[in-house]
Amino acid sequence: MTRNAAGNFGGGAFGCSLNNCIVYFNTGTNVANYDSSSILNYSCTTPQPTNGIGNITNAPLFVDLAAGNLRLQSNSPCINTGNNTHASGSTDLDGRPRIAGGTVDIGAYEFQPGVSGVFIGWLQQYALPTDGLADTADPDGDRLNNWQEWRCGTDPTNVLSVLRLLAPVAEDTYVVVTWQSATGITYSLERTTSLGASSVFTPMATAILGQPGTTTYIDTNAIGAGPWFYRVGVGAP
Repeated sequence: MTRNAAGNFGGGAFGCSLNNCIVYFNTGTNVANYDSSSILNYSCTTPQPTNGIGNITNAPLFVDLAAGNLRLQSNSPCINTGNNTHASGSTDLDGRPRIAGGTVDIGAYEFQPGVSGVFIGWLQQYALPTDGLADTADPDGDRLNNWQEWRCGTDPTNVLSVLRLLAPVAEDTYVVVTWQSATGITYSLERTTSLGASSVFTPMATAILGQPGTTTYIDTNAIGAGPWFYRVGVGAP
């Protein structure tokens, strides 16, 4: 919070120059995001500054403002709208390349093509490096790297937390298939009758909502002696 000479309180910038910055969602008595003596260039703020150039007023579209994940969503207006001459250093706050896509982004975090800001924030939650070195590492040795653990909703620090099928249970006219699962994850299930080189898995169900701990699917089409082999997949994040 800032206080000017007239005693007015405000949040954000006061009496300074900002370049390639996001100054949004601040509150104050009279001054919300910046005061009239501040100069903003190629920044994201509101209202539109009268001092400076290249500014935008659209909301920055953070990944999760409430949770403190201030990385940019893929449709953020801040992507590639900064000015390269004002870029400071070769890496962003995560330690990843500062300029991706030819033009620097507005804000502390550069949007990384092919790497979700949700995933980077997830690494941070588990105190794992966010600079890219941990993306394909397997710290718990369960043969799933960190990116795969994120996709599966499992704990990258716990070898027992892993996506795996439990032993199916055959009944008279159906088979009960159960796997370790997590809420917020959707799954797909496939089946085949052999595991040979030419075996083909047939889709059985998609968009199965994960339950805490384990999820169960009853295969009512497993008619006959079998054998039946199953595999479970994870939907897109």
